[in-house]
Amino acid sequence: MKRMGWLVLFLFGLSGAACACSSAVISGRVTLDGRPLLWKNRDTRKMENHARFFTGEKYNFIGVIHTDDVEGNEIWMGSNSAGFSIMNTAAFNLGMGEGYKGPKDQEGFMMKAALERCATLADFETLLEEMAGPRGANSNFGVIDARGGAAYYEVGPETHEKYDVNDPKQAPSGYLIRTNFGFSGTNAKGSAYIRYQTVDDLFFYSVLHDRLTPEFLLIDASRCLKHSLLGHDWRSAEWPDSREQTQYIVMRGYVVRYTSVSAIVIQGVKPGENPDRTTLWTMPGFPLTSLTVPLWVAAGEDLPRCVASTDGAPAPLSTNSLALKEQCFPLHFRDGGDYLDLAVVLNKQGDGILQKILPQEREIIERTNELQDGWNAEGFNRAEARRHYRWLDKTIEDFYKREFGLGEK
Repeated sequence: MKRMGWLVLFLFGLSGAACACSSAVISGRVTLDGRPLLWKNRDTRKMENHARFFTGEKYNFIGVIHTDDVEGNEIWMGSNSAGFSIMNTAAFNLGMGEGYKGPKDQEGFMMKAALERCATLADFETLLEEMAGPRGANSNFGVIDARGGAAYYEVGPETHEKYDVNDPKQAPSGYLIRTNFGFSGTNAKGSAYIRYQTVDDLFFYSVLHDRLTPEFLLIDASRCLKHSLLGHDWRSAEWPDSREQTQYIVMRGYVVRYTSVSAIVIQGVKPGENPDRTTLWTMPGFPLTSLTVPLWVAAGEDLPRCVASTDGAPAPLSTNSLALKEQCFPLHFRDGGDYLDLAVVLNKQGDGILQKILPQEREIIERTNELQDGWNAEGFNRAEARRHYRWLDKTIEDFYKREFGLGEK
């Protein structure tokens, strides 16, 4: 299996930018169930995210948005009723140099337009052509559709380059990874090469053990505490004895950082399957303190309360996650977000936040997989999905109250 040796490029970008992300597009030819996957860990300075249902121009869709974006103008990852799904990562080497005079930061608007109007990769390529000249983007867009399509598009202001994940020549291992540089750009101007190498290492060993599943992406990739340059993994390291034994670690160059605000895994469908089966495994909060909530566009506009915003208020799951995040990063001076107290997250007594989160996460994944196993034979069932939403709301609310004393009094 061919592996990318991008770690040698670390001199060009040690830590990545604050507003950055880690992602992957995975072909159905290498996943356990034959369905394509998108994965994104999102980093930004805007901490409050939630999921929202939209009635689109052509297709309905669910997108993850900033809570202060009351109108829902920008989408940062999502899926529509045709089974078209999209996400992005910033790519700092794709054509917006100091002399650039055109529009900037249009990626969220572009993804909303794509979800409203596109059903296939070909539709998205048409949209890119319509928006060229210049389009205000320097980004890696990851896309899958209900026909089995899976690709990255490295998009600059004037041009774009497609990387087909189904093409063994372009993606010999059946997946592609992107952090904050494009392969079609100038290496020295990119960023997050260390995170790229970390994810590449993680995926390499996962493929060897046939573990490219939503569970792997949610539990191992989104909560990854490995550092490929320093050569250690805090999830398997020697932990502090208890929460009281404070041990600060420097959180720079990791997949999970202070600026990590949400994650998503979008599980597509096989060619010929009903796109209603497309699942958005949505984690609206800091990955070490949040839980995953599966969503389906076909289930309609009444999303679980825990991931939705009411009257502009943060989603309850986001609020609880951020409250626990404060315990993980207790230093409140200017650079305090660089220092995580490992004892709060993982310790030998077993009462770290992540140690409580993961068993509940696995129960949610297991119950959802059982539900979807039935749909494999009988088709998507909207009533069952809505009952599952009610179970998720109660389970998640009870969990945060019981384990952390959080929630409505």
